[in-house]
Amino acid sequence: MSAIRHALTIKREDDFAQWYQEVISEAEMAEESGVRGCMVIKPWGYGIWERIQRLMDDRIKEAGVQNCYFPLFIPLSYFAKEAEHVEGFAKEMAVVTHHRLIGDGQGGLVPDPEAKLEEPLIVRPTSETVIGAAMSRWIQSWRDLPLLTNQWANVVRWEMRTRMFLRTSEFLWQEGHTAHANREDALEETLRALEMYRDFVESELAMPVITGEKPENERFPGAVATYSIEAMMQDGKALQAGTSHYLGTGFAHAAGIQYQDAEGTQQYCHTTSWGTSTRMVGGMIMTHGDDDGLRVPPAVAPHQIVILPMLRDKPEDEELLAYCEDLRKELAGLSALGERVRVLLDKRPGKATQKRWAWVKKGVPLILEIGGRDAAGGQVSMLRRDKLWNEAAKANFIGMPKDEFVGMAGAELENIQSALFVEAKGKRDAQLTRVSSFAEVEAFFAEDKRYPGWVEAEWARPTGDELETVVQKLKALKLTIRNTPLEAEPVAGECIFTGRPAVERIYIARSY
Repeated sequence: MSAIRHALTIKREDDFAQWYQEVISEAEMAEESGVRGCMVIKPWGYGIWERIQRLMDDRIKEAGVQNCYFPLFIPLSYFAKEAEHVEGFAKEMAVVTHHRLIGDGQGGLVPDPEAKLEEPLIVRPTSETVIGAAMSRWIQSWRDLPLLTNQWANVVRWEMRTRMFLRTSEFLWQEGHTAHANREDALEETLRALEMYRDFVESELAMPVITGEKPENERFPGAVATYSIEAMMQDGKALQAGTSHYLGTGFAHAAGIQYQDAEGTQQYCHTTSWGTSTRMVGGMIMTHGDDDGLRVPPAVAPHQIVILPMLRDKPEDEELLAYCEDLRKELAGLSALGERVRVLLDKRPGKATQKRWAWVKKGVPLILEIGGRDAAGGQVSMLRRDKLWNEAAKANFIGMPKDEFVGMAGAELENIQSALFVEAKGKRDAQLTRVSSFAEVEAFFAEDKRYPGWVEAEWARPTGDELETVVQKLKALKLTIRNTPLEAEPVAGECIFTGRPAVERIYIARSY
């Protein structure tokens, strides 16, 4: 049980991008679909997304938000009502123009010229427009507010450069859409959703994030203010893991979302939207994966414990399997992280050591290997995925009585969950650096620094052409402003771009 065996052929420090692809492949998370930019999410990857979806959905409903479902196809005219919004997505939209195919006379199929749609349909890139149309029907009076809706769905944005989970042409997400009587209520909802995302990602995915407001140039098309949670990956790049937008009354004017207030006057609603996606799965991989594969936080692991009996294709296997099944039942009756423990007895044929490394690559938090002697002596051998190797560079199995393990299993899973967060936060904090000039920014992101991290700087919040100059200056270095952290120390210096007195802090990074 102690043979040295590294799971991956590519190390993070050698080629992080290729390492990421190998983790996804070896962990059986997803594969190419045959359609450019689209992926098949395999059972282990989808199992993690199901965990995310279930835990997030509970939080959404606890906030009084109700789930709905809206059409995949949206009339082009809906987008035409909101010029700024449609301009932001125009280059990414997939368009349906015909409703029937006919033979081309050569054994193929082509769109039937006689079946052209009167109005093109957009495959939804986001649902503000179609949900706005519904809200205009559902809201009549101040008594109908606030209206709090959410949908779990797929969306399509025709991406040019794609990467599994991080940026795909089709992806899965949730999108919350709410309408309110005034700015204060809408902004409160915007920030509530942002805090929900922060707490979810840190508590369930064990990914430390920084919450803050996006700069003007990074706002969601048509939004008054956009807020984000930003996570640092192990290569020092930033990943926008969730966003929440205060939309003002712009979408309400475009869609006619009005209500009659208590005095009988017609008012336009203030609306919000907020969303997270399967991108969180990619963030989890790049935050916790190591040179042996994936490490999944117990809160979102489809199986938290896997039991591997060391079968020998002999009559005594029956007794060993009975011992393992009793152990499985005991563990399944335990609780950890507020839920029943999810445990799998892997009875597939094959050597336990080979199956072990398959589960190591998948990132199962706890692996138990049990042989005939273990069963006879009431023992188990435990391997923690986050502490895979001992000082002798051998698999770090720990033997103990079965009852002792059962008594500690729940606490062990909770310890792994917190340990992964502490480890990730330590790595992130070590790669946050304050700078006081643009020259320091240039030096920090010099080409010889492969995985530098982020810089924190003070700035004067320039706008318009002045902001565009800043954006282009950063773009030349492949950098972007991530956000202005909501919890930051007071500013006391000058803006590194304008030289004027600073009004806030920003984080600058390379990003996905």
